[in-house]
Formats: sequence, C-alpha cells, structure tokens
Amino acid sequence: MKVASYYRKLENSIVRCELCPHFCQLKEDETGKCHVRQNRGGVLYTLNYGCVSSMNLDPLEKKPLYHFFPGKTVFSIGTYGCNLKCRFCQNCKISQVGVPAEELLNEFTSRQLVMMAAAKKDSVGLAFTYNEPSVWFEFVEEVAELSHASGLRNILVTNGFINPGPLQRLTEVIDAFSVDLKAFGEDFYRTQTQSALSPVLKSLEIIRNSGRHLEIVNLVIPGLNDDELQFEMMCEWIAQNLGKNSVFHISGYFPTYKAEEPATPPELLQRFHLIASNYLDFVYIGNSSRFANNTCCPACGNILVSRRMYNVDIHGTDENGSCNQCGLPVFQNF
Repeated sequence: MKVASYYRKLENSIVRCELCPHFCQLKEDETGKCHVRQNRGGVLYTLNYGCVSSMNLDPLEKKPLYHFFPGKTVFSIGTYGCNLKCRFCQNCKISQVGVPAEELLNEFTSRQLVMMAAAKKDSVGLAFTYNEPSVWFEFVEEVAELSHASGLRNILVTNGFINPGPLQRLTEVIDAFSVDLKAFGEDFYRTQTQSALSPVLKSLEIIRNSGRHLEIVNLVIPGLNDDELQFEMMCEWIAQNLGKNSVFHISGYFPTYKAEEPATPPELLQRFHLIASNYLDFVYIGNSSRFANNTCCPACGNILVSRRMYNVDIHGTDENGSCNQCGLPVFQNF
C-alpha cells in the first residue's frame, strides 16, 4: 500500500481521484471503481502497490505487438483491478476484483521484478498486462524507471482510459503501447464498459504524438460492435489521426464472464480485415488459428515476417528492419 498519485483533497475528508476520467469522489473508506484506490483518513492510497497476481514469459505477439521486436519474448506481470466494467472481460478473476487479503503475501519489489526480467532469455524487458495496468500507476512508474536504467524496454497493454497528465508521464518510461479500442461509439462504451470513448481517442493521439510505439486492438463482438459503417469510421479515424502506417489488430471474441453473444465468425473477421486494409497498411486478425498474419511491405508486397499464431519467421528484412527488396523502413524496433 502506498499514497496514490494524482488525487485532490476536498472538504470533509473527501478525496477526488484524478488518475482516470471517472474522477471518483470517495468518502472515508470508500474505494474507487477500479477496486484498488481507497480513501483512508482523507488520503488516497493504492492498495495493489507491489502486489503481483500473474507473471509469465510471453511472446510479444501475444500482447499483441507485431512490429515491436518481432519474434522476441517479454516478461509479463499483472496485478488486480480495472477502471472498466467490460461484460466480456477475459481476465475478470483479477481485473474485476480488489486485492484479496491472502495475496498480500505475493508482494515484490521493483528491483526483484527487473532482475527477473533481465534474466529471461530473448526477453526485451517488462510488460504490464493481464489486468488494467494504469490502476497500478505508482508501481508501474517505479518498475519502469528501474527497468529503463537496466537497459530493458517497457510495454503497457491498456484500455487507454486514463487522464492526459498521468499518460504523459507514462510515455516517458513506456516504450510500446498496445491499446484496446473497443468500439467507435459512445453508446457501446457506456453500456458495455461503463466508461467513455472520447478519452481513449485522446489517449491514442497522445501516445502517437509522443513517438512511442503504438499498436491498436479491436475485439469484434457479434451484435454489439460489428456494425460495418461504424467499423469503417474507426479505421478512417485511425488513418487520419494516427497515420496510415498504424498497426491494427482485429481480434476474435469468445463468450466469457457476463457476455453470452456467440463467438465471432471467421467470415466477419475476414470481411473487417478487407475494410480496414482500405485505410491501413498493417492489419492483422487475432484470436483465430485460421489466418496467417504475415507482415508485407506496403510498397512492393514482399513478405517480411511470416506468422502462424505465435510462430514467427523473419526472412524479408535486412538487419535494420527494412524491406530487403525495396529498402522501405518498416520496423523501427527490430
């Protein structure tokens, strides 16, 4: 437990958390929507500081990150809590709860985690993932600073629902962001996640303008966010505001948590892939073994990287990540 960053003291021992756009106003002993930030005696504390719920060595493609050191791995860690209430959450057992009392024994220091990451073969560094890492802000900041000082890279897998100030701070210590853009309508965000779209779009612009690596993920759920016109508007917005060279993952959904909608048909994923490819150079289909996710040079069509799920074969690039046929730079982090 540690005093939280980004909050304001109000009258009568009430505090207002200013980490995310919920701006939770909390009376004494109340906990925010994220489950892990609590008012204790008129001071906001983060309850999950140093508490790790999950850790694993993952392929970077699992984040998913396809254009950030392809074929490498990353030491991935997560905690508890999330500031969204997605009905379709795939990690609800750790994201939709607070810190269980017995899990307080699973505390790590930032130095311990960085040393563990540095010892992993072929690992580029640390990924903050599994739950929503922005609600772990204070610990993420501390670990990421130490990780950078040790020559490692840092990755944030996030919903993007965070205020501009804290996000700007994270762009100073995070090298790559994988951001869920869950839909392109405020109604979906309000009813399915109890949040809002506009702050996420702002976050995407901040990350792109920071120069940090960015990849975007859209989980397609039949009957909820599969309107073709709205999807096309999303792709057009990404191209116009973030760039035609943005990396975009269209991900298949499977029923989980409170969601009972049928799994995403492969034909829908393929159709959306065609739509997105009219606007963006690098479009991939995730959560499906039916599709190869090759990276092709947008200039000459040369296959640079062949992928089947997490099996990666790099054969069409030079040592700098440029196309070995036409010389177009494609991978900045290679």
